[in-house]
Amino acid sequence: MNRHVDYPRAAKQRKRIASAAARLVAENGISDFAVAKRKAAKSLGLPETTPLPENAAIESELSVYRALFQPDEQSEQIDYLRHKAKEIMLILQRFKPYLTGSVLEGTAGRYPEIDVQLFADSAKDVEVFLLNRHIPFAHTTPRSERAEAVLSILDEEASINLIIYPPHEERVTIRSRDGRVRRRAHLDKLIKLLNSNGKETP
Repeated sequence: MNRHVDYPRAAKQRKRIASAAARLVAENGISDFAVAKRKAAKSLGLPETTPLPENAAIESELSVYRALFQPDEQSEQIDYLRHKAKEIMLILQRFKPYLTGSVLEGTAGRYPEIDVQLFADSAKDVEVFLLNRHIPFAHTTPRSERAEAVLSILDEEASINLIIYPPHEERVTIRSRDGRVRRRAHLDKLIKLLNSNGKETP
């Protein structure tokens, strides 16, 4: 016998979770949407088996929340983080850098990470480059199996993740865990975005 599903109720429930998760991301600096969704569902008293919303729904709710409650703070922070991204991308031009993630999308929280994709013959090349310029870094675990390595540079305001891929991956569409295309911007596009005061589409 087919189990009856109340689709309108399920959709409303996912929206409640997305809204609560967005609030956790904005106020508590939780960067992992999966963690935020589980915490949100628990805070709403929902069982662990409750279907969770997609990341796109969290991003949508997050934009609404910040526009309402953190407009000035968010705008200033995103502008600052994009300028920091520009600085490191200028230094790393030889590795064809692209900005991606929450800083590009404009959804970065209070404890943000700047994600920059690099394309190099070897991660060792990037390590040597940073060492020669006395830029300290640490190795972190790659989120994607396709990435060769991730080197994190600690900044006072944010962690800068250099996600290193082999050169041929530059032509490949990279997707997030939920299957969505990860948008990215090369240096020229980022500069154009900064010059437009964020009014250009990332």
